[in-house]
Amino acid sequence: MIHETSWIAVLVFLFFAGAVLAISFYLGSKAKSASGYFAAGGGIHWAVNGVAFAGDYLSAASFLGICGMIAFYGYDGFLYSIGYLAGWIVALFIIAEPLKRLGRYTFADALDNKFNSRGIKLAAAISTLVVSCFYLIPQMVGAGALVQPLLGFPHYVGVIVVGMVVTLIVTTAGMVSTTWVQFIKGTMLVLLCAFITVLIFFRGVSTKPTDSAGREARIMKRDVPVAEVTTGATILPEEGGWIGKPYLRVKNETGEVSVWRKEGDRLSEAQTVTVLRDGRKLVNGLPRGKNAGEADLAPVGYVSRLPGGVEKTGPIGPFGFLRTLQDSEVILWNSDRITESNGGVTTVYYQNPTPGSDFMAPGSSPTFKKVRSAKLFDKLDFLSLMLALFCGTASLPHILIRYYTVKDQLSARKSTVVGIAAIGCFYVLTLFLGLGAMTSGNLDVTDSNMSAPLLARSINEFLFAVLSAVAFTTVLGTVSGLIMAASGAVAHDLMTNFLKMNLDEFQKVRAAKIAALCVGLLAIGLGILFARMNVNFLVGWAFNIAASANLPALVMLLFWKRTTKQGITAAIIVGMVSSLAWILLSAQAYKDVYGLDPARAIVPFSQPAIITIPLGFLVLILVSVLTSRQATVRTEPQG
Repeated sequence: MIHETSWIAVLVFLFFAGAVLAISFYLGSKAKSASGYFAAGGGIHWAVNGVAFAGDYLSAASFLGICGMIAFYGYDGFLYSIGYLAGWIVALFIIAEPLKRLGRYTFADALDNKFNSRGIKLAAAISTLVVSCFYLIPQMVGAGALVQPLLGFPHYVGVIVVGMVVTLIVTTAGMVSTTWVQFIKGTMLVLLCAFITVLIFFRGVSTKPTDSAGREARIMKRDVPVAEVTTGATILPEEGGWIGKPYLRVKNETGEVSVWRKEGDRLSEAQTVTVLRDGRKLVNGLPRGKNAGEADLAPVGYVSRLPGGVEKTGPIGPFGFLRTLQDSEVILWNSDRITESNGGVTTVYYQNPTPGSDFMAPGSSPTFKKVRSAKLFDKLDFLSLMLALFCGTASLPHILIRYYTVKDQLSARKSTVVGIAAIGCFYVLTLFLGLGAMTSGNLDVTDSNMSAPLLARSINEFLFAVLSAVAFTTVLGTVSGLIMAASGAVAHDLMTNFLKMNLDEFQKVRAAKIAALCVGLLAIGLGILFARMNVNFLVGWAFNIAASANLPALVMLLFWKRTTKQGITAAIIVGMVSSLAWILLSAQAYKDVYGLDPARAIVPFSQPAIITIPLGFLVLILVSVLTSRQATVRTEPQG
């Protein structure tokens, strides 16, 4: 089985979880005041904060989602990395020092520094909560995807475990423990990925990949004559065997069931997963499992042709690795969904031999095929996503509040530089990790999010255990930062500043901890609800909302003197509502959230940033001009 429970992984997982909680409880005594809880007292060293930036930012989407997209589609997944990294340029040159100068604990503090406006406090707090919740979804989905193969539990159990551990981290020590968890996680993640990348180069590329025990991966058959498959075999089901042409399901003399895709007068092996009306799952028409009469998915992903007709390259360098794949042919996998006569829904996964010149260039994935499309709306969708990734980084509340943990503006800039270096190094490594997983022979065709851990498993079982545990801390670090931002928005922005509740230091910290508990429970529910969605898609939505709601207000506050409090409030509300509405009315939401025909979607493309970010700037300018005129008229002397 692909996801067979590893007791080594279980032990390493429990060790990491215990160590993280021990750190949180130990540091809890240092977070009694509001400053200590929300901003670690401003006493974090800039180098530690820089690595913590990386630990906070390198989320489940960065690690699981990007590696998975590269493993399944090639270079397209790496475009997400470029977008994520480029956004830090905005943070470095525009946001870092002014934000440290203007704020104390939260994003709303910076926006409201010179206005003392309840409207700004309310709008910024709601924006923080909305963005944090949208960003929490992919983190919790990634958590369930990791714990499921590690411990053999259902996805929802993994989500609950992670939610409980993270909530304990935040409620015990706040930003102090969150910072050190993120620092440890960022350091270990980059070092471990670098080590695995070296092992990929040392192993080289082979048309017959092996697992950690040296066994060759099962290679799916291709281009087989129809007679060779059907002679002496039983056609399933009895009514012709077709699951909806061109797919055929057969059982041979030994009882083994296989699925084939007809291509002309030849057949190529495929795999199916059927979900019956009662929720049971079948693999290739048989109950899923590893016992007699049951079936499980075969691991996939291999090079079908290497340059020069060789079977193995041997050890290879980074540039040689990329050149080799550029000139190779790799078996990627596409899928079709078919409704069968018994009411079950079958997903057929079939082989797609792809030249390296295709998957090593933009446009091979469903998301980025739009780059090569002749349709205007397709190109706008792609450009909008890139704009959201570029602008969203400097607008994420859990990233912005990290600037308050250092002592001064210079430290804020230095920590940003360190963060960019660590994040950039990691994203370069994800390209090799994803391509290594693509050719490892150990992919789960139904779960792109598990590509990196399964790559590690193909090398060594202990490496799989450590990588999965580090990925677990990746989720912990990011989720804890998001819950910190959300709890600060509730206790500091809403309760203290907006509602004017007279809370002392102890009461404010207690309110933040209660808010963290509530957000943690909400995160668990969202992680279970969106279990089957790719984490990168979900993160793209969070970046769209963050950039649309927060960036116009922050940039104009810093660089346009005529900005008014009404303009900031209006820009946040319009940007947040318009981007959220656009997303919920998009084809992607119709398909993945509502289960409806995406052709019925109301908006013409799925990524709203290219519309909603300029809209936020426009609204801020118009409202500021109008309200500044009104203020001028009111203050003019009456004759």
